[in-house]
Amino acid sequence: MVLWNHPGNDVTGMMARVHKMATSMEIFMGCKEMYHWHSKLIMKHARSGGSHVWHQDYGYWYTGGVLYPDMGTVLVAIDKCTTENGCLEVLPGSHKCGRVDHINVGGQMTVDPKRLQLLKDHIKTYQVPLNPGDAIFTHANLVHWAPQNNSDTRRWCYGIAYSDVQNSPYNDTFHPVYTPLIKVDDDAVRKCENFTDFTGKDFYKRDYDSF
Repeated sequence: MVLWNHPGNDVTGMMARVHKMATSMEIFMGCKEMYHWHSKLIMKHARSGGSHVWHQDYGYWYTGGVLYPDMGTVLVAIDKCTTENGCLEVLPGSHKCGRVDHINVGGQMTVDPKRLQLLKDHIKTYQVPLNPGDAIFTHANLVHWAPQNNSDTRRWCYGIAYSDVQNSPYNDTFHPVYTPLIKVDDDAVRKCENFTDFTGKDFYKRDYDSF
């Protein structure tokens, strides 16, 4: 997995800055303005890569100095995501339960097992297969996970996280303070010819505990 704090001006940055992504997230979240929290490239090769345990993104981000769960992620499929290669699985509506306690298991933050079982007793797990180019918008409190890729096909995804402007971290953290997101027209991705200049993206070089 590769993570970075600022969108930059390459093609991935254009994807994070287009109205179709950024403005849509603001509408879904009911926020007047959101900024780029981070982006990440999730790379699960065939028959390799671990699983992401059941968690809420805010279960991580809460420790990163943000006070409100007014945050969300757009997950864009680069490859076809299927049940065989470990597509995302969610508990629909679980974001309404608020932030659930998490515990550290093997270096990952996971929802408290007892609470997770109670949620599963009330909410049916939904698998989210995606075709390349499909996207899913998720709330930071949505409980979700992704199994290991045990198939013969690669599964890569691009995730773009946004945060409300009031959520600038209150403590010293690697996460960026509020930085205005300069939006671009939806055709900026198609027009972009920058595939190699990653200036200003601020790549994350440490462990991923706060993500």
